[in-house]
Amino acid sequence: MTGILGALADAWAEIRVHKLRVLLSLIGIAVSVAALTAVFAFSEYQRQYQTEQSDRSGGRAATLVVSQMNDDGTSADMDAFEERVAAAAARFEFSHTARVVQGLTVPVALSGGIVDAYARLYDPVYPQIHREELLDGRWFTDSDVEALAPPAIITEALWDRIGRVPLAQHPTLALSGPAGGTYQVVGVVPRESYMDESLRVDLLFDAYRSRVDALPEGAQVQFEVWVPQGSVDEIAPVLAMDLRAGLPEGQTIMVNRSDWAAQPGSVNAMATFEMVVGGIGGIILALGALSLINIQLVAMRQRVREIGVRRAFGASSGRVFVSVLLESLVATTVAGVIGIAIVVAILRSEWVVTSMFYGIQDIPPFPMRAAMIGLIASVVVGAVAGFIPALVALRVKVIDAIRF
Repeated sequence: MTGILGALADAWAEIRVHKLRVLLSLIGIAVSVAALTAVFAFSEYQRQYQTEQSDRSGGRAATLVVSQMNDDGTSADMDAFEERVAAAAARFEFSHTARVVQGLTVPVALSGGIVDAYARLYDPVYPQIHREELLDGRWFTDSDVEALAPPAIITEALWDRIGRVPLAQHPTLALSGPAGGTYQVVGVVPRESYMDESLRVDLLFDAYRSRVDALPEGAQVQFEVWVPQGSVDEIAPVLAMDLRAGLPEGQTIMVNRSDWAAQPGSVNAMATFEMVVGGIGGIILALGALSLINIQLVAMRQRVREIGVRRAFGASSGRVFVSVLLESLVATTVAGVIGIAIVVAILRSEWVVTSMFYGIQDIPPFPMRAAMIGLIASVVVGAVAGFIPALVALRVKVIDAIRF
């Protein structure tokens, strides 16, 4: 233990003496470790961002989609289908079950005339299943069905078209067609991208059905059920058999998963992305290590007299080897900690993360895995970069001090 402490003291003394050389080494390694740490942290944020995007399109893990169709292609009895699914949902005690109809169009009266906008019909829990977010306002509630002016949620582009009236002033939207009437705008969905100009109106399923005798031709009702991911493989086949029991001939009920975790290549794709990111980080770190080795070898040629004098005063080969190795190791570890601290300080800012990943909701904490990888990498680089100069130091003889 005394020998190790003495070697550490010698290494620290050398670092203080050769401040300029150490500073140059620290800058290179700090930048390399910071880049490596940032790359792995970026990988974690990218994983979260991709998960959220997949949740918005296919639902959270695990989402089951229940649909019904007739074998001849005609529309199935929607009321009977709803009763069957509602009874099954009660038996299984599902907490999140939503009806959804997409692909509809509704005429919207604007200042420049009537325009067709896309429409979605769903139950209040649908946004929770799909991790959707609002720019302003609120989501639907169960009590909205009884409102005299049914609520509507519109896209930001449509909000711009009606003058961007503050929701506190209770703006309304006039629809034409079978479900025509006045709807109160209670929420605004943000643009999915800076160029998103889509016009869409979201309506409560029951509020729409109360105004029409039947859904438009071709409209298909689907049920989405959010179940625990760990038990979805057990629930899905049992639910399918339960729904098909006693089903009239000529009708089919399908139960499928729509979330990203059900796709066979989703996990492999994320693993491949991480491997590519790790390879880039390794290349960055290797370049920093090569630079440090080069600096250390050049510096070692200038320290021949110093090492020869130390050997003349009784320093053993092991003591010289360990002190040179620890000098590099201590320097790179300090540099690594500095680089990691800089990256943590930058990526802990929500503005930085949301600027890189537009629309991310649940920003994960800074991944400790990335910090540990950066720290371990700095130690390994220090050991490798110090090993070669330490071997050179072993070859220095006392007579070499006189020559220099």
